[in-house]
Amino acid sequence: MAILSLVLHWFFIDFSNKHKRMSLVVLHLCALVESVIAAVLTLLLTQPLGSLNVRSCPANQLSDWYTMLYNPSPNYTTTLHCTQEIVYPLYTIVMIYYAFSLVLLMLLRPFISCKFVGSRGTRAIYAALYFLPMLIVIQAVFGGLIYYSFPYIMIVASVITCAAHLASEDNQNFKALWKSNFTNVRSLTILIGHWFLHAYGIISMTELKDPAFHGGLIALVPVPALFYIATVKFTDPDNLENVS
Repeated sequence: MAILSLVLHWFFIDFSNKHKRMSLVVLHLCALVESVIAAVLTLLLTQPLGSLNVRSCPANQLSDWYTMLYNPSPNYTTTLHCTQEIVYPLYTIVMIYYAFSLVLLMLLRPFISCKFVGSRGTRAIYAALYFLPMLIVIQAVFGGLIYYSFPYIMIVASVITCAAHLASEDNQNFKALWKSNFTNVRSLTILIGHWFLHAYGIISMTELKDPAFHGGLIALVPVPALFYIATVKFTDPDNLENVS
């Protein structure tokens, strides 16, 4: 969930600026600093206090995340509201992180945007004011489901977004895609970011319990992007018009 908010920050910084200038790197770095500081503060304030370690209760089943659905009703008369966070602090730690992210966003980003990039990052700030509360609601409602399925979501999402990135290129042929994605700094950075997320999903899913085998899976992370570039001439919609 921490990585998700950072990726959304970067996406809206890039999406809300039509002219992709190198000066926007300052905003990307600012978003990274905000996320890192928020994460460190969250960990320091979580038990044990002052440590980057987290002491948590084990999550044994999905129902542990939704204790409010299991308030007892003795004799079917009065409901006893004794809800507690069984998986503490796995449920609330994400919300604390988002709260710190929001505060740091308001303290740092407007100054950086005004001082260094001519206020071109204001739209990304407004976008964050929308998606951060939405992420808090998503964590509150789907926290348990995300906890058990996030590695699979991350792997699938990274492949889909990588394909979307490659498909957004104007020139859909092998040489153009290879040149634009491996010689252009911006495109290469985006591509490496997708690979990092894909690798992170594999590591989260396998926990590298078999280093030899699972390390080989990580080595295959670039394959979807390379496969897309290698087979683009067979999937370009313009070729269908030529055939017809």
